[in-house]
Amino acid sequence: MDFYRLYLQSLFKFGKIFRQMKNPILTTESFSSGRSHYFFDFRQAANNQVYMTIACSRRQDDDSYKRSSILFFEQDFELLIAAFSSLFHHGSYLKKQGNLFAQPEAAKGIKSWPPEFRPREKLAEQGRAAMDDAELLAMLIGSGTPNQTAVDLSERILVSVDRDLERLSALSPEELCRFYGMGIAKSSTIISAMELASRLAARSGKLMWLKKAR
Repeated sequence: MDFYRLYLQSLFKFGKIFRQMKNPILTTESFSSGRSHYFFDFRQAANNQVYMTIACSRRQDDDSYKRSSILFFEQDFELLIAAFSSLFHHGSYLKKQGNLFAQPEAAKGIKSWPPEFRPREKLAEQGRAAMDDAELLAMLIGSGTPNQTAVDLSERILVSVDRDLERLSALSPEELCRFYGMGIAKSSTIISAMELASRLAARSGKLMWLKKAR
């Protein structure tokens, strides 16, 4: 049995080396932290497609190494970068609130706010011009989660796009659903509202052009 185990291990190691020879490293970056060593490699497959591997090699108590890795193909690089960007934006927002890794404190809910600060009451009493972007977005979202109000959730979404409404309008349902508390229904509501606003702006611009042309 030991012979077969060693034989299979040898085959596995040879296959790994062979795959690396077939898929050469185009460029690499690495760094170490404690017992862990991290490697970021750009490789080229046999069909000339470029892909990236992110690997971690961690030294065990018996001085052996345990390696794990994940692979991303070239067509997914843009999504990977967008995901990292969104993750760092959210982390930055949470860090401003205190502990980066802490869950949001339980919110008492918008109903516990003074009436003049509640989005619906504020819109009815003070008009749309008095509403900030987070409050208007919260009206579309409708409800938050047990740990955050709809306004808090709106604020997180706006921070992730640097409060740029054009960038907000370009978010896909998948990107919006990455936020805790957002689902397909709420994401679709936001996208529909942003699309209506875009169409209104386009039509208004066309009308202004026609008036000037006359």
